[in-house]
Amino acid sequence: MIDWARLERLAAERLHDGRRFLNRHPTPHHGLREFLRWQRETRGRFPARLDFPVRRPDPALLRAPADAPRFTWIGHATYLVQYQGWNLLTDPVFSERCSPLSFAGPKRTVPPALSIDELPEIHAVLVSHNHYDHLDRDSVRALNRRFGDRLRWFAPTGVGAWLRRRGIKQVVELGWWQHHRDPAFHAFCVPAQHFSGRAAGDRNRTLWCGWRLDWPDFRLFFAGDTGYAPVFQEIRQVLGPVDVALLPIGAYQPRWFMSPVHINPDEAVRIHLDLQAHRSLAMHWGTFVLTDEPLDEPPRALAEARRRHGVADKAFRVPGHGDTLALHDGELEDGTG
Repeated sequence: MIDWARLERLAAERLHDGRRFLNRHPTPHHGLREFLRWQRETRGRFPARLDFPVRRPDPALLRAPADAPRFTWIGHATYLVQYQGWNLLTDPVFSERCSPLSFAGPKRTVPPALSIDELPEIHAVLVSHNHYDHLDRDSVRALNRRFGDRLRWFAPTGVGAWLRRRGIKQVVELGWWQHHRDPAFHAFCVPAQHFSGRAAGDRNRTLWCGWRLDWPDFRLFFAGDTGYAPVFQEIRQVLGPVDVALLPIGAYQPRWFMSPVHINPDEAVRIHLDLQAHRSLAMHWGTFVLTDEPLDEPPRALAEARRRHGVADKAFRVPGHGDTLALHDGELEDGTG
C-alpha cells in the first residue's frame, strides 16, 4: 500500500543548495585529496583480472514474451528485465571501457552477455546517474540508432538534457519521490546515497537515484549505485515492499573511501531486509576493475552476510554473466527452459 500523502510531501522537498544536489542523509564524501591518497596507497595494486564464464543467452528465447518476470544479467549494472511483452534495460553499458576515453580507463573483464544487435525489442531504459560505468555515450547512441523513438528513457533530474543532446527524444525526467504512470508500469524515482559527475566541474550538478517500478501484480526495485543509509527503510514505508530488488554487491574497498557511496555485501543484505524484498539479485561486480577488493570476493562475502542476517541463499541470488532467471510462484528459477 502506497502512502500517497507522504509521497507528495517528500516529492515537494528540494535537496539542493542552489548549486548542487545533496544526499537525503548527509554523509562525509571524500574529495580529490582523499582520492589521490587512495590511488597513492593502492599504487597499481588493483585486483588481478579474472576470466569469468559468460553464458550466452538465446536471443530467440528472449524475443519470446515473458509471462513471468524474467531477468538476464548482461554485466555490471545492466539487466534486461522482461515482463508481459515489455522489455527494459537498466543502466546500459555495452562498451569495452567505462571511461571518457576509448583507449584508457577501466576495461571489461568479460564481454557483455548480449550485444545491442542481439537484444529483443527494448521499450524502456532506466538510468540511475551519470557516472561512466552507468551511463555510456556509445551505448546510448547505439540504442538510439536501433530503437529510436520507440524507446523511452527514464532519468533523474538533469540527466535528461545530456540524453537529449545525444538525440534521445523520449525522456521521462523525474526528481526524488516523483512518479510517472506508463502504459506498462508505474515508475517511481527514489533516493540513493551517492553522487554524480562526469568531469571536474560538474560534481553533483545532476541528480542520482534508484527506481521502483510497479506492475499490477509485480514490484521491482533497481538500486543503481548507493551507499547505505536509512533511506531504504523510508522507501519501503512509503511505497511498500518489493517482489525483486536488483542490488549492487561490488566496488566497496577501501571502506574508508568507498563506504559513503558504495555498499558492501553485508549492507546489500541489510537493504534487502530494509526493503522487505521477497527476492534480490546481485549486480555491479565482476565486470570492471574499479576498486581494491578481489573481483571474485563479492559473492563469497554475500554468502557470509546472508548467514549472519539469517537470509536464505535462494532469497538473494548471484547470477553469472549472461544468466537468465524467472520469477515463478515467488521463486527465482532458471529462465531458459
